[in-house]
Amino acid sequence: MVYRALNTIREWLLSCKQVSRTNLAISCGTSIVRLEVGDYARTSMDPAGIGTSSSRCPFAKITNYLLRESSMLVCNTLKSLREARAELRGTVALVPTMGYLHEGHLSLVRLASEKADHVIVSIFVNPIQFNNQNDLARYPRDLDRDIELLEQCGRKVALVFAPTLYDMYPPGFQTSVEVSGLTGLLEGVHRPGHFKGVTTVVTLLFNMVQPQYAVFGEKDFQQLRVIEQMVADLRMPVEIVRAPLMREKDGLAMSSRNVNLTPEAREASLKLSAALNEALDLFRSGERGVAELKRVVHERLTGDPLIEVEYVEIADGVTLEPIVSAKENDRLLLAAFAGGVRLIDNISLENIRAF
Repeated sequence: MVYRALNTIREWLLSCKQVSRTNLAISCGTSIVRLEVGDYARTSMDPAGIGTSSSRCPFAKITNYLLRESSMLVCNTLKSLREARAELRGTVALVPTMGYLHEGHLSLVRLASEKADHVIVSIFVNPIQFNNQNDLARYPRDLDRDIELLEQCGRKVALVFAPTLYDMYPPGFQTSVEVSGLTGLLEGVHRPGHFKGVTTVVTLLFNMVQPQYAVFGEKDFQQLRVIEQMVADLRMPVEIVRAPLMREKDGLAMSSRNVNLTPEAREASLKLSAALNEALDLFRSGERGVAELKRVVHERLTGDPLIEVEYVEIADGVTLEPIVSAKENDRLLLAAFAGGVRLIDNISLENIRAF
């Protein structure tokens, strides 16, 4: 695989003291693979892209090696992103992710490809949206795997932007973007500072990628609403596209964090979707009392020693404010730990079964 081979070369080049991670980028395209290492590297490369060190060779800029195995561009720096973005003609849809992709992410890519001429997927584990450093450390990462999954989408993905921390938050960075109101509820209570990190990084990505569309899933429903509000308030020239929450065959909401579940916790986690459906069935039967609907969810979840409920709430589908009497299109949202892994889930209260 082109990207894996280039990554191996990159790691080798990083052993040269003149090369640092902050000035290195890989770009893979239909007819070109370009390995950029700042201005210079202590190496020489032959036309086939095979590296050989030479003490007699002066520093040489490494660029433009013809390889045709990949139809997708991979950019690791803002400079390479902007150069590649300038070549795209027509509309662009951005799918922002933190990587460790699954079928839920790929469904966003497919939806994005229906909306725009080109799809750009960003992969960046954003440290400033984690209020728990252990959670950040445990977040799964495998860029090679992600690239392979996106390559399997055929030509749906034009470009992957996997920036370094330096490109997103260079030394001296001191600006943030924050939405009030919507962020003071639910996740905002239990993860202080989380949404400030989300809105800041999404604003950066919008500015860097300049998309006409951006696709966000309903799995993180509060995040979706926060982004929609930010775009509306700041008159950002991008249309937010909602994508439905994707589930495993047994009902578990797809999440990158699911990989951290033990077999026992994985089994226990199924009670989250089961509890949501019990409440939905009760709603469909005519129950509108929020207290009773929430009681049913709590009752299903609290009997399992592997499940620790953080919150269960029924909120207005637009404002996310808590309500007393449920109505169509309100949201039932919950967060719980399954074997120590934090999971979130939600459904829209409708007179049809969600799953």
